[in-house]
Amino acid sequence: MNGVLRLLALVFVFCLASVAWMGLGGIMSSRTSRQGVELVGRVHDLWGQPQAQQAPTLTFSWSELVTTADPLVDERGRAVLGPDGQPIMKQQWVTHTRPQRPAGTDLVVDLDLDQRRKGLMWYSLYDVDFTGTWTWTCDEPVPGTLSFVLQLPVATGSYDAFALEVDGEDVSSRAVPVNGQIQVDLPVQPGQALTFRVHYRSRGMDQWSYHPTSGAGQVDAFSLVATTDFADIDFPAYTMSPSTRQQKDGGWVLSWTFDRLVTGDGMGVTMPSRIQPGPLAAEMAFSAPVSLGLFMLWITVLGLLKGIEVHPVNHLFLAAAFFSFHLLFGYTADHLPVEQAFALASVVSVVLVTSYLRLVVGPRFALVEAGLAQLLYLVGFSLAHFWEGFTGLTVTVLGIVTLFALMQLTGRIRWARVLSGEQGDLR
Repeated sequence: MNGVLRLLALVFVFCLASVAWMGLGGIMSSRTSRQGVELVGRVHDLWGQPQAQQAPTLTFSWSELVTTADPLVDERGRAVLGPDGQPIMKQQWVTHTRPQRPAGTDLVVDLDLDQRRKGLMWYSLYDVDFTGTWTWTCDEPVPGTLSFVLQLPVATGSYDAFALEVDGEDVSSRAVPVNGQIQVDLPVQPGQALTFRVHYRSRGMDQWSYHPTSGAGQVDAFSLVATTDFADIDFPAYTMSPSTRQQKDGGWVLSWTFDRLVTGDGMGVTMPSRIQPGPLAAEMAFSAPVSLGLFMLWITVLGLLKGIEVHPVNHLFLAAAFFSFHLLFGYTADHLPVEQAFALASVVSVVLVTSYLRLVVGPRFALVEAGLAQLLYLVGFSLAHFWEGFTGLTVTVLGIVTLFALMQLTGRIRWARVLSGEQGDLR
């Protein structure tokens, strides 16, 4: 077969396989997107959603009797005069309100990770045990009413063992939630100090955070201690890193402590996520032509050097064996753990290639030259997708190593004779 025609045939095989991989990658992406849209609502209903606990709002209100500019009138509409002969002005009660901030905040949070899988997606769920204590002192010169309002993280969420205490007295029965909001009004005197304590257990997903202010505001005597049972921690966007962190029992004890702070940021923890089978299968399919191209180039050059004919039709079957790896992985990853699906697909594809080349060119070439090359270019390259950020580096390293090896092996080959189809020594 003419060398140019052979080259064109190899290019055709490569393009055909690449189109198949693009189609498979598109199908995997579509399945993942469709399942994500269909399942996210169900997951939220079953297991919860990301929780962001807002600090309670405190509002002090008082009433005073004020004199208006309107005179008091009798039944005939005439102004009522006082002893001094002057009109008596109307008086009415006016209510004033003034926002307050806690004098101190002490929060204790326990986060227990519970990752679950549904379809092609893993969800990072968690159980949260929240205890918050806020203190406040009445600095107003008059008696009044303090309104304590706490907005629960999710209005439709579930909160077990909920308790609201004021100075150690349980007032939960007086604070009935309305649209996820809990309010209790208390009469207060000047100089009176109050301590509010809230406790609940709930369930969320992906991340938990606490926001001490709405926008930029001042926080006094603040302490938040969050304990996790997982070691792989991260922090949500627009939140502060902890003041201190300490490893404990396979997790962390994270502390945020401030004497006085002006900020608009919150504090929180992002749950670790597992490898998503659907997106992983799509990424591996989209990048598969790179591994096939390197493998085909390696086999073709070794065939020339060893005088072994690997026909383009043989390459077509090898490309199909490579494709079987991604096809099998894509449709077993939603039934098996992703590591087991990867191992199964790798074994099946390697067996297909080596057993086929054993018949085409012999057992040694099939097991050594081709088998090792497949482990490197297919299995090793695909394995790099498990570590985010290393795929590009892996391609670069494999490409440079392959280029160096091929340049050394083919430096003395007379390519004019190869492409013209001449036989014999090509060096």
